Amino acid sequence: MSLNAETLARIALDAGKLIMDVYATDFDVDRKDDSSPVTEADQKAETLILAALKEADPALPVIAEEEAAAGNVPEHDGWFALVDPLDGTKEFINKRGEFTVNIGIIENGVPVMGVVYAPALNRLFIAEDRFTAWQADVEPGGKVPAVADRKPMKIRKAPDAGLTAIASKSHRSDETNAFLETQNVADIISAGSSLKFCLIAAGEADLYPRHGRTMEWDTAAGQAVAEAAGARVTTLDFEPLLYGKAERGYDNPHFIVWGDVTPG
Repeated sequence: MSLNAETLARIALDAGKLIMDVYATDFDVDRKDDSSPVTEADQKAETLILAALKEADPALPVIAEEEAAAGNVPEHDGWFALVDPLDGTKEFINKRGEFTVNIGIIENGVPVMGVVYAPALNRLFIAEDRFTAWQADVEPGGKVPAVADRKPMKIRKAPDAGLTAIASKSHRSDETNAFLETQNVADIISAGSSLKFCLIAAGEADLYPRHGRTMEWDTAAGQAVAEAAGARVTTLDFEPLLYGKAERGYDNPHFIVWGDVTPG
């Protein structure tokens, strides 16, 4: 096995199958030190992903959510992976379906390859490289789609009637509301986990402001997919959102995902 987008897809599909097996049971919910929820699915999926990445590239440093929570963060020289085995654990617990498997590959601070897989929705999103993104419908544990079954992704042209933004309809911060008022927004939709990035990549939305704390493993794969489809991801100062921020404990500043919208 070697490390490429097809390998990442295979790993995510296998992790998705394991997650859905747990989803079908009466699973327990534990709490981490920061009081966030964690389940058997998070832990088992991370173990599977770490083992598969090690087989694909034994030298690849991997920063994964549950390992990081336990204090296990490997050193790296700019080439590393970021893994969130189950992004949207609350969605998972509440059986809402909008949770994802996320694996992003970082080179010199930039997400250069990634996979986001929503196993309950059968939606697979891939960034093969910085400029090539595709999606496909695949059941958990299914085969990596043949080239003919992959739908290329590009951001859509900004609608003349106004933008579709992705943000919580009921729990938006004042900061998010103020930002949305500066944009030509016609509709606001909500989505769980890193699907927000992918809906912009798929041309189903145009703008995603995030005025709240996220960790690098939450966003790396989604950012890879969005940017490969033509989106831009910036901080509130319109600088690129970069990775490997060890001095911040690998958390992100607030950011905005822009489809066919000029940042500003």
